[in-house]
Amino acid sequence: MIRKATIADVVEIHKMLRDFAAQGTLLPRPLSELYTTLRDLVVYEDEAGQVAGCCGLHIIWSDLAEIRSLAVLKSSQRRGIGRKLVESCIAEAKSLGIYKLFALTYEVEFFGHLGFKLVDKDMFPQKVWADCVHCPKFPNCDESALLLDIS
Repeated sequence: MIRKATIADVVEIHKMLRDFAAQGTLLPRPLSELYTTLRDLVVYEDEAGQVAGCCGLHIIWSDLAEIRSLAVLKSSQRRGIGRKLVESCIAEAKSLGIYKLFALTYEVEFFGHLGFKLVDKDMFPQKVWADCVHCPKFPNCDESALLLDIS
């Protein structure tokens, strides 16, 4: 089941993101940031009631939002959960009137299958100055930027 994240989910989301960050497949997010951006997040809850995936829709500007913090536990991968999480964020963006979504990711092929196209990171100066400047990899970002226009 895909649902909005709650306060009770934050510690599990943090652990999941931390584990993926340790593998180098995603950038870490501090616990404090997860609490302050909780309303950005959706989760996949498995049959046992465990949070097994998450994804965020973070509004950047009037016409632009970011898909971020997409993670699915290894034991739940290859079942379309990541796709469903992203599709949930896309539906929310549409309902808000936001029709351009981007992702900074190492998973280019996954996002490509969802219709995202590779673009230059310089297209997102708001993102760079709001978030990227705080990243330990700045200014040597090794993630790819992908854009989805759903207008």
